[in-house]
Amino acid sequence: MSHIVTVQAAVTAFEEWLEPTAAELDAIDAEMPVILADIELLDAHIVTLDRTPTELDERRLRRARRRALSARLELTNRGITVAGVGA
Repeated sequence: MSHIVTVQAAVTAFEEWLEPTAAELDAIDAEMPVILADIELLDAHIVTLDRTPTELDERRLRRARRRALSARLELTNRGITVAGVGA
């Protein structure tokens, strides 16, 4: 029978590196409008998954796409790169 041992010392050895740095938090804050716009676009897509989109759904999708593109454009114009892929 093998014994289960705790590995807390190994896991918490780098504990101070697990938290985001101030620069990483600033980058997240700068990207927050893009993140929120992408969430809105994703929500609009989820609504239309199990049914045929109505005219209102199509408008919501178009509006969400425009907001996402606008947020990315604004972030790009500020010179900050966005991690990940676009919607």
